Amino acid sequence: MPLRLIFMGTPDFSVPTLLELVAHGHEIAAVYTRAPKPGGRRGLQLQPTPVEEAARKLGIPVLTPKTLKTPEALEEFRAFEADAAVVVAYGMILPQAILDAPRLGCYNLHASLLPRWRGAAPINRAIMAGDAESGVMVMRMDVGLDTGDVAMAERIAISDSMTALDLHDRLSRLGADLMVRAMAALERGGLQLRKQGEDGVTYAAKIDKAEARIDWTRSARAVLRHIHGLSPFPGAWSELENARVKILRCELAQGAGEPGTVLDDHLTIACGEGAIRIIELQREGKGRMQAADFLRGVPLKAGAKFS
Repeated sequence: MPLRLIFMGTPDFSVPTLLELVAHGHEIAAVYTRAPKPGGRRGLQLQPTPVEEAARKLGIPVLTPKTLKTPEALEEFRAFEADAAVVVAYGMILPQAILDAPRLGCYNLHASLLPRWRGAAPINRAIMAGDAESGVMVMRMDVGLDTGDVAMAERIAISDSMTALDLHDRLSRLGADLMVRAMAALERGGLQLRKQGEDGVTYAAKIDKAEARIDWTRSARAVLRHIHGLSPFPGAWSELENARVKILRCELAQGAGEPGTVLDDHLTIACGEGAIRIIELQREGKGRMQAADFLRGVPLKAGAKFS
């Protein structure tokens, strides 16, 4: 029999999992997501989360509690009589009483190869650290920070051309399929769990905008991974002619020179070791554009300096 589930998620990353669970016949008793926030052109209109928008199109009840720690929140959660809860980037801590409420437990989809990159920004941190691979894991949740027993995993290689958005989108789709398979195993009573090891534990701290400035004295590959790990948001940046420029995509290139110096008329920039060539960028107050389009409006010559 299909499972009766509560789904808990908020951003775009979560939506494919919700859609796949519905498509595979599971009953979604309710969707929990974060409350709408002001947005729109003037910042006055409340914008529902991507998960809320998807749930309402499907006719699923949506709840946006500010906390899950009150007796009333627990009673409301229990009243759905769910077999299990599926949590994908919900953004709110689940207290033990909530974790204990579904008869089969609460299961989280996490975008890393645990125990590496527990925490808030695993996709960004994996790219920025130069990791060769990433992945998604389904774990049964406990009260720790991504410390629960792991059920299933899928791996994916990280190439130097991959941005955080590229990896985000691939892991989102891969994770949806993985969670569907995990729930099918849970339904059959065959979901196997194993404890996480303590070797290799790392924490993916939330991205601080202060990290976004590019340090051109680092090696070309380190600069590239920094840029791609922060693309498109918040965007790694440097100053050019007293204006901030975000670099969104680049590639390794031949060349050497003083770090930050433009080496040719194709936006090849010297790093501490080697060089990168800018492919896509965004000037302050402008939209994103290809390097060739940027150079038509700002014809930089060799010797110009990013700082």
